[in-house]
Amino acid sequence: MRILIIGAAGMVGRRLADRLLTDGKLGSEAIKTIHAFDVVEASLTPANGIQIETEAGDVADEKTVERLIAQKPDIIFHLAAIVSGEAELAFEKGYRINMNGSRHLLEAIRLVGENRNDAYRPRLVFTSSIAVFGAPFPEKIDDEFFRAPLTSYGTQKAIGELLLADYTRKGFVDGIGIRLPTIVVRPGKPNKAASGFFSGIIREPLAGQDAVLPVSDDVRHWVASPNAAVGFLLHAGTMDLAQLGARRSLTMPGLSVTIAEMIEALRSVAGDQVVAHIKREHDPQIAAIVDGWPRDFRTERAEQAGFTADSDFEAIIRAHIADEEKRKTLR
Repeated sequence: MRILIIGAAGMVGRRLADRLLTDGKLGSEAIKTIHAFDVVEASLTPANGIQIETEAGDVADEKTVERLIAQKPDIIFHLAAIVSGEAELAFEKGYRINMNGSRHLLEAIRLVGENRNDAYRPRLVFTSSIAVFGAPFPEKIDDEFFRAPLTSYGTQKAIGELLLADYTRKGFVDGIGIRLPTIVVRPGKPNKAASGFFSGIIREPLAGQDAVLPVSDDVRHWVASPNAAVGFLLHAGTMDLAQLGARRSLTMPGLSVTIAEMIEALRSVAGDQVVAHIKREHDPQIAAIVDGWPRDFRTERAEQAGFTADSDFEAIIRAHIADEEKRKTLR
């Protein structure tokens, strides 16, 4: 099996690649090659005799994407995207990467099958977002709620979902879109996502550093851990997609928590001194973006399809601490 990961240098992409290398297989099929592609080259550790190909490039460059697909990967994980805050500020860049990149990828897959007159129809796992939904929201968003995004990022992801469904309907690709919750706690340095503070108010205090909280304590949000995100991707790569019918995108399970609940979970795990590193500095721009995001979901379709989420927010914090300890021992 040949696997292509687009966005392999990002946090979730690296974790996915590491998990695949450790497992040595996806489902019951052995992995022969992992091709890791991103705007910067990913750093991966070989394992289980799997061939690793790493490459840096532009996902919005049509010829580059055609070359990636010409190698006919069996499974494609499409994680590459300009994140929410940057997509809002850099309007043209967001559409170039998030919309054009996805369209070029789907077209390259279609053309390989048509030009070679073969039955090439790879599994494509597309990471979408709960940002495809826009206010006003019901108390809980169910699987029948319509997509009406209120951000450029959400609009770009919604377009990606529609393209995925149409190319799947036409038989060019076997696609599934998974709407990820906000991933918390992200390790490393903050990124340009408007949601970055959800990780920052946990990650930085645990490291003995101050963290800015730009929204009020009563903000409620839908979150999942990095480990849960990798689990979603692996399941999407192996499950029987026929059960989804024509509706190929679905919302992943998660936890609905308020900022106050997150802080209390941090206090329970790490104590008052750690919580004291959280500094409240209201940012109206971020607050306005977050105000347009959904807060809670019913995810029956995903759960019936076998996707599972984290048990509670304390478990997410403890998993982050364990990951950081593991990272220190590997340095």
